[in-house]
Amino acid sequence: MKLRGVRHRFRGTGWVLDGVDLRIEPGRPVVVTGGNGSGKSTLLRVVAGVLRPTGGTVGGRPGVTGYLPTPFPDSRLSTRRLTEHLDAVHGLRRGAALDVLDRLGFDADPDRPVADLSAGTRTKVGLAQAVAVREGLVVLDEPWTALDDEAAAALDVVLAEEPARTLVVADHSGRATTLPGALTYRLADGALTRSRPCRPGGTRIELSCRGPAAAVAAALPSAAVGCCEGERLVVTVDVPGADRWLAAALAAGCSVIDVTRLPERSA
Repeated sequence: MKLRGVRHRFRGTGWVLDGVDLRIEPGRPVVVTGGNGSGKSTLLRVVAGVLRPTGGTVGGRPGVTGYLPTPFPDSRLSTRRLTEHLDAVHGLRRGAALDVLDRLGFDADPDRPVADLSAGTRTKVGLAQAVAVREGLVVLDEPWTALDDEAAAALDVVLAEEPARTLVVADHSGRATTLPGALTYRLADGALTRSRPCRPGGTRIELSCRGPAAAVAAALPSAAVGCCEGERLVVTVDVPGADRWLAAALAAGCSVIDVTRLPERSA
């Protein structure tokens, strides 16, 4: 799939997209980053085919597209009816999206209207109907937003299980950049540029432990230990797993002294 010279603006505004060129291939997830209002959602709408650009061309879009907008719209249909309807639209077997939804930890009543669900649970519904598309194009706008830690980790696994899918993701969390084969781009001032590959900087966590730090560290999930003296423990963990690691440390009786997000480093 290719975008060539894509431009778009809304009435009364400047160019949100100004000459965007992009090649999208199976097995090479495209990750779009950028500040709020930079046009990421507009670009994803063009990629998904729900918005016709003002100028330029879009070619080679797969016949089936699973699309998660943000926020996922309300519906008076139940989760079951909505996902089964979208399964049919996408040419999938009945219940395919519900299977993905179960993996994301959906625990609400599937016969309850989607409009009555919490924001995080609606996001799970939107994700499930989009990610269930395995042979086609999947476009996800901030998919980790509003997810709890367990659902976010489950989504990491679900996306990594299909390395050959054609995937475009707008993401500010940093999780999408860890997908196998990911190509990262930055959108700013209407222009899309390739970002230099970076190694995630991780999260530095400093704790005061209840007991010898070495014993506590051995009982906690794996992490890079920077200091382990007396009851003081300093570790660095990957960004996607930081919340879960910290929760485990607190459950073990540790007190938090400091949490710092470390900058990315050039690869």
